[in-house]
Amino acid sequence: MASKPASGRRLSELAEQLLRGDSPLSVAERELIAAYVSYGNGTRYCTGSHTAAAAHAYGGDYALVEAVQKDLATAPVSARMRALLAIAGKVRGDARTVAEEDVTAARAAGADDEAIHDAVLIAAAFCMFNRYVDGLGAITPEDPAVYDEIGATLVAQGYLPQAAA
Repeated sequence: MASKPASGRRLSELAEQLLRGDSPLSVAERELIAAYVSYGNGTRYCTGSHTAAAAHAYGGDYALVEAVQKDLATAPVSARMRALLAIAGKVRGDARTVAEEDVTAARAAGADDEAIHDAVLIAAAFCMFNRYVDGLGAITPEDPAVYDEIGATLVAQGYLPQAAA
């Protein structure tokens, strides 16, 4: 993003809107969707940073985020969140497989149309973000502490830190 500041700024604004803007989904839920999609796409940098951000947003609960990534069916999340993550997973793989039954199940679990919309848009955007990061061969630190710091910063400052505004 540093090599093309104008587009980098727009991408940061998009992330800020999706993950911090008005939504029926909490910051933690939105970061969890980003972490889940990034994990499914195998993008080390985005998986590390958004896993950490979701964990920090959930009060430091890395076990919850990792449980979702390992096995959504048994993860300790609400039925609403499980249904939204299932839709996000389909968007990640082949969005054309999202069926009316998926939407009906999400609604039955308590998701409204705006929450479904936001989950789909976050999943679609993170497919793009993941491919952008991987396509440019972004630096991907190995040290989990680096990602923990990134996640803490994202939760505290969002995607448009005041210094950059």
